[in-house]
Amino acid sequence: MDKKKNSSNSQNNIKKSNSRVGSKVKKNKSTKKNISNKNLLICIIIASIIFILLLLRLAFIQFIQGSELKESANRQQTTNRIISAKRGNIYDSTGKLLAASASVDTVTINPTRIKEENKEKVAKAFSDIFELNYDEVLEKVKSDNLIETIIKKVEQDKIDQLEDWMKTTKIYSGINIDEDIRRYYPYGVLASNLIGFCDTDNNGQEGIELKWNSVLSGTAGKITTITDAVSDLIPDKNESYVAAENGSNITLTIDANIQTIVEKYLEQACKENICKSGGSIIAMNPSNGDILAMATYPNYDLNSPRSPNSELATDWDKLSESEQMNSLYKMWRNKAVSDTYEPGSTFKIITAAVGLEENVVDTDTPNDFSCSGYELVNGIRINCWKNVTTHGSQSLRNALMNSCNPALMQLGKRIGASNLYRYYKAFGLFDKTGIATSGETNSFFWDPEDVGNVELATMSFGQRFRVTPIQLITAVSSVANDGVLVQPRLVKQIENPDTGATVSIDSKNVRQVISKETSNKLMDMLESVVTSGTGRYAQVKGYSIAGKTGTSEPDANENSIYVASFVGIAPVENPEIVVLVTLYDPKGASNQGGTIAAPVASQILTEVLPYLGVPSDDVTSEESNTITKKTLPDVRNKTIAEAKKIIESSGFSCRISGSDTSLIVTDQVPKPGASLITGASVNLYSSGNETRVSQEVPNIKGMTFAQARNALKAKNLNIQISGSGTVLSQDPMAGTSVEEGTVINVTLKQEIQDAH
Repeated sequence: MDKKKNSSNSQNNIKKSNSRVGSKVKKNKSTKKNISNKNLLICIIIASIIFILLLLRLAFIQFIQGSELKESANRQQTTNRIISAKRGNIYDSTGKLLAASASVDTVTINPTRIKEENKEKVAKAFSDIFELNYDEVLEKVKSDNLIETIIKKVEQDKIDQLEDWMKTTKIYSGINIDEDIRRYYPYGVLASNLIGFCDTDNNGQEGIELKWNSVLSGTAGKITTITDAVSDLIPDKNESYVAAENGSNITLTIDANIQTIVEKYLEQACKENICKSGGSIIAMNPSNGDILAMATYPNYDLNSPRSPNSELATDWDKLSESEQMNSLYKMWRNKAVSDTYEPGSTFKIITAAVGLEENVVDTDTPNDFSCSGYELVNGIRINCWKNVTTHGSQSLRNALMNSCNPALMQLGKRIGASNLYRYYKAFGLFDKTGIATSGETNSFFWDPEDVGNVELATMSFGQRFRVTPIQLITAVSSVANDGVLVQPRLVKQIENPDTGATVSIDSKNVRQVISKETSNKLMDMLESVVTSGTGRYAQVKGYSIAGKTGTSEPDANENSIYVASFVGIAPVENPEIVVLVTLYDPKGASNQGGTIAAPVASQILTEVLPYLGVPSDDVTSEESNTITKKTLPDVRNKTIAEAKKIIESSGFSCRISGSDTSLIVTDQVPKPGASLITGASVNLYSSGNETRVSQEVPNIKGMTFAQARNALKAKNLNIQISGSGTVLSQDPMAGTSVEEGTVINVTLKQEIQDAH
């Protein structure tokens, strides 16, 4: 029983033990299950939090940063290409092209789109093709900027080289070739100080180009496209195209033919008379204010405006950078509108006009004025220009013919300072003319309250105040225009090249300054100045010329210079042109306006008046009548033997090279059709003998006709004369290298002792 009992107890214990173990196992399983569920819950919570954070982040990106990121993406993918507007052309009054724009190309890059392994190759290609500094180009290629400009305004041959390189290397991404515009000037130096030039961005910098920049420049267009990482286009409805609006064309009143004539004689005068500060000439139509020519010397090449002209080149390398820049600014200046000067005796026209209009003087009253060689004002002796001898008693006509300072001082005293200032204002001398170019400056006069007896005396004959050439010629033109002041006009038409629409800029009458009667009296007296007075060197064969000489002397109290000038009006009966010649600081044999400026006006008017179609009265001089002239026949394409026979039978001598007279004449100098004095020498050239010989033109000024002809004949040069007396001027000028046989045009005039 005890065994059974023990066995039973043992089994019970085992069962209990098993029961406990089982309970424990169940408990462990339950615990693990709970832990697993808890972990899962934690994971779910974490996942939920992450998901919520992602949603919040997406929402933030979408709604808060969306526009910014979209804009950034657009910036990276959007390519904006500028379409350059074509700058308008500038034409002269006859339709000649003075300034135009040519299509060129600009090369830019998007540095971030050029692969790293290609950057050095690209930099090397750019530096080789465009002759640029490699290190500077490489810096641009490696920059972080969205766009860099490599070179602007490249000619097509360079672009072809770049495109060939791109095709060979298959490197295209990040390299842009865009069409651009380059400004060029077909005539180079012609009217350079008037026309001005543009910078590399085609913005006007000087002259007409600057003043009319907004009209000429137009409005650039733009193409906006979307590209991928390799610069391929992505079709997008937002792609846009804004067309460029081309600039308008403008037509000037300037006549290129007259401008060429004016510049030729201005350069010659400045060189011959050693004008240290150059010179200027304006030619103006007095009836409508049209500027026919406006020249400054020295000038410069508009196609390379930052290169020194011949006047600056000699000492250019010795100048500092700032001195070089200042020299360029001075070179670009248009003296005719930007520089003031003392007009001297040319201003006596204005004083005389006021006196006549105010009825304090008449043209031919005997003994109206007296000249003892000077005038004493407040104890100060103010000399007449001709202070060695006196002009004595004179009428106003005599005073103008003699350019007498005391007579004009006496007239100024009669008129009074307040009256003179009232007329100065009416003549426009206190204001800028409003001429349509850049850089116009204003005059300098004393304040009215500062004008005493001395100031009144000096300004009566044109000294100790300053005006611009454009102000003076505008005032004088009113005298030639029946007393009506007209605003000077430079631009007469604007044309829209896209539509063909044109806008005319009409001439503008400003005011009636003096009466027609006063104008007629003045013109009559000013003609006497040229026919019998100090302006005799301005005479032109076959034409009536009115004018006034001027020589302003330096002020001892200021750093001033001599200025020689002459203003001429032609023809007297119906004025079509007024010419103002101004020569600054002449250092030659003379500094008198009548001696060195009047002849320049004569040379210009001799060529310009026939060009304008002004009829000549064809009065021939006695000396000219004794000279026989014949027309040179055309012997080209004939044998030398035949040509020689024709030339000699026409009254000319013949020069040939070589002995083979069977050769065919290919050229002759002078050219066929030239009107030559009998005995002139003609050079014949053939295909076997084309060696040309040059000669230096001798200085024949002051010689008689016979002396001049012999001097030129010794150089195998021909002569063509106008007038009688001694040689006043020659063209080409002395020292010029010309081909043998060239015709030298010579003006003869009677010698004048007093040409102030």
